[in-house]
Amino acid sequence: MERTLLRNKRFMTLMTAQLISSLGDWLSIVAIITMVGMKWNATPMEVSFVILCLALPMALLGPFTGTVADRINRKGLMIVSDLVRAGLILILALASSIWTVYACLFTIGLLSAVFIPAKNGKLKELVKEEDMKSAMSISSMIGSTTKVLGPLLSGMLVTAFGAQLVFVIDSATFFLSALLIFALPESVIVIEDDGNDYDEESTTFKEDFMKGLYFIKQSRFLLVGMFVLGLSLMILQLSDSQIIVLVRELSDASPNLFGLMVTGSGLGMFLAGFVLTKKTDYNALLLLFLGVCGIGISFGMMGLLTSFDLSLSSIWGPVLGFLSGISAGLIFIPFQASVQTETPARMTGRVFGVINSVTTSATIVGPLLGGWLATWLGILPTFIITASLLIVVSIIGLIIREKIERGNKYVSESQQAAQGATPS
Repeated sequence: MERTLLRNKRFMTLMTAQLISSLGDWLSIVAIITMVGMKWNATPMEVSFVILCLALPMALLGPFTGTVADRINRKGLMIVSDLVRAGLILILALASSIWTVYACLFTIGLLSAVFIPAKNGKLKELVKEEDMKSAMSISSMIGSTTKVLGPLLSGMLVTAFGAQLVFVIDSATFFLSALLIFALPESVIVIEDDGNDYDEESTTFKEDFMKGLYFIKQSRFLLVGMFVLGLSLMILQLSDSQIIVLVRELSDASPNLFGLMVTGSGLGMFLAGFVLTKKTDYNALLLLFLGVCGIGISFGMMGLLTSFDLSLSSIWGPVLGFLSGISAGLIFIPFQASVQTETPARMTGRVFGVINSVTTSATIVGPLLGGWLATWLGILPTFIITASLLIVVSIIGLIIREKIERGNKYVSESQQAAQGATPS
């Protein structure tokens, strides 16, 4: 499968564009959070608002952007999104107040809300069904690779030259990504007949959203997976949005430490993606709950070791980031691959629009609660609470997993029987 994908020039072009754009993303994200959290000494709520400015547009517009990606030329949407974001990143280079940062990040998040479902739909156009799991793993590995290289490069560049140069480089990556996407074909018509009426033309955004939701409800795995993913993300964001605040608690804290922790996380996700590319016959639900447990353990250890102000944070910080990265890979890669393989090409934007709306809603509620908890209780109790809740969710999930899988199998068999009984 991998050799087939590597010979697919259109797929490789899209992945190259993703590689370049994602690298720039991580360059700027680390630079922004380091600038706001370390240089400007932002409060926990101000740090939370940085995350919210990126997540809020996706939560508000997720269902609609998924429909837009299904109806409008995906290639054009991605190009426009890249070009406008390139300009906004340049504005960040001149920012002198946190409100300018908020405005730019909100608009960037708005454009990303359009880009993500368009990219997912384009991937479905360019890759055969039997190669989709490997394609999703490769895409995830690319994202993880940039999560390793981006923070490392950003830390060095910010230290040596300042954040402005990082923003200029990021802007250039968006321009280059747009040029690569321009080389892709306009569209690939995919005709699928799965016995359902999901592909009928819709007249309103609401109908399209309901079709995506209805499709998800037909699969107990997708429904439960979406719920667990959203709940876990909300809990995770209680602390994930406050890592830079936690770093400030250490006596040996430095701007590079945050970048090293994100680098470790990216390396862990890369390893998970590499393994899952080789082994595609996994139990996605089992990996989902194990991943939630792993993140809970790693975040709990971060809070515990910080409470003791343990030295050598440049070692244990990236190690715990590595563990959380592997765990995140076990959550996202199998679930996203399952969504891709179980969803018709024409429904991809609608389904991912619904899922993105759920997950990004969680990333809105989570940082707000996290900022409030860190202000009220303190940063260390916030991390301990996060870890405890994630571990509880994973234990409950592992206990009821077999029941969920049996129910999903029963629903699938019932649907097949109903379709077989339908006269042609």
